[in-house]
Amino acid sequence: MTARTRTDLLLLAGFCAFLFFYGLGAFGLIGADEPRYAQVAREMLDHHDWVTPVLGGQPWLEKPPLYYWQAMIAYSLFGVSDAVARIPSAFDATLLVMVVYLFFWKFRRGVEIDAALITASCAAVIGYARAASTDMPLTAAFSIGMLAWWAWRESRQRIYLILFYVFIALGMLAKGPVAPFLAGLIIVVLATATRDWRLIPTTLWPPGIALFFAVALPWYILVQLRNPQFFREFILEHNLERFSTNLYHHPEPFWYYIPVIVLALVPWIVFVIAAIAQSLHVWWSERESYREDRELQFGIFSCCWLVVPVVFFSFSQSKLPGYILPAVPAGALLLAAYLFNKFEQESSVSRWLILAHALVACAPVLPAILIGYIVTQHRLPPGRPTIYAVTIASVLCAATVVTLVSRMRLRMLRFVTLIPVVLAVAAVLKIGSTAIDQKLSTRPLAEELASVEMHKLPVAVFGTSREVEYGLSFYRDQKVHRYESREIPAGEHLLIAPTTWMDNVEKISSGRRVTWLGHYGPQGLDLFWISAAGAKR
Repeated sequence: MTARTRTDLLLLAGFCAFLFFYGLGAFGLIGADEPRYAQVAREMLDHHDWVTPVLGGQPWLEKPPLYYWQAMIAYSLFGVSDAVARIPSAFDATLLVMVVYLFFWKFRRGVEIDAALITASCAAVIGYARAASTDMPLTAAFSIGMLAWWAWRESRQRIYLILFYVFIALGMLAKGPVAPFLAGLIIVVLATATRDWRLIPTTLWPPGIALFFAVALPWYILVQLRNPQFFREFILEHNLERFSTNLYHHPEPFWYYIPVIVLALVPWIVFVIAAIAQSLHVWWSERESYREDRELQFGIFSCCWLVVPVVFFSFSQSKLPGYILPAVPAGALLLAAYLFNKFEQESSVSRWLILAHALVACAPVLPAILIGYIVTQHRLPPGRPTIYAVTIASVLCAATVVTLVSRMRLRMLRFVTLIPVVLAVAAVLKIGSTAIDQKLSTRPLAEELASVEMHKLPVAVFGTSREVEYGLSFYRDQKVHRYESREIPAGEHLLIAPTTWMDNVEKISSGRRVTWLGHYGPQGLDLFWISAAGAKR
């Protein structure tokens, strides 16, 4: 290992430590999925069961186990907390970044550090690397598998094809059959674009297929044997019906993923679009010689990898931003290949392109500085705070433009672009973490509940969101009952309901004593003590 390689790896380790690991517990788990996945892993660990995911003491079969396994290991090593629940995603993102570096070091030497840092600094990668969810485990496994496939295509060394099948199998353990399906679809589209039909039969290597089944199938077989409802719940409901119907109430327009992928690739989206345009232009103008040129084909491979998931999930009747996360690393690879060609040819780019990139790269600094106000007030604050934030973003933008039009040109692209990325992440963690915690997480609410009870009581919710229900379930480590589902505890318990639901609480608690304990302002919730059934008022 050369001194430069050691320096690069230390640099990557530092950036990954800051972008993915630093401040993982600065604010609590957000949304319904984060606390739910974190609690499933905790209950599996408590039951010493590595096969059946469990939530509230009952099988919860919506997702495969890879994230849960990783979280269980993390809990065993560091204890159960919201920060530890996010470690698996941070680790997987770091592994992905390191593999991208090694891939380019092996096959596109000269831009390996650019490729890795671009991957690490994409907005979606940073966001999902800091989330307790199944999206980053899938993305890391799938992306490493696709890189291994291209490494096999370029080198013809079987070890890479073996790695392809292993990591696609891990992708299936992360989120289901979407991993092998997308991998196969990308390869078919690439074979069509390059008219190299041999790609399909040569990829279907029987020992590799057997290895895929050996890695992926044991868990599926075991969980089906223990839970006969697994096939119906996981395959039919949470894969086929989720795609073909609006069963889970996430309807979005067909074009939904266009702005999502644009935001996901910030701050690099301007140059990614330029890289796509160049790859398509070269493919169209030199399509007769394309089959023999691996360098040109790599650009089309990256385009196929970027576009196929976006198009495929656009047809889904249920859409969530995380669905297309596996496409994001392809944008980074495409841009790295674009820079590789630019460095080789020592060519420049349009100043208008540089200006557009600077504006997009520095724009996130503005909402990051004002994140606390935006989260609580849903608008920019008037007066000096906004003026200061705009001034900082403008200065960064001007410095970026000046640097990129200097003699160094694109050689400085990663450096000047990472400055606003680091500042934006630091601002969110240091300035906005308290507001995010209070407004979007149930961690402060759980702490307030603990402060008003003499001993731990059952908890119920009435008229609240799923985020409150699952968040309290994790932070209190107990099943949270829901009044709407007639899950009303017989004994005394605590109840959380929206402030406007006071009349509903009194009506449904008729015959019991109801004591108002306090108000949690940031989320507009009231806290009540409800006596046991039959207790006199």
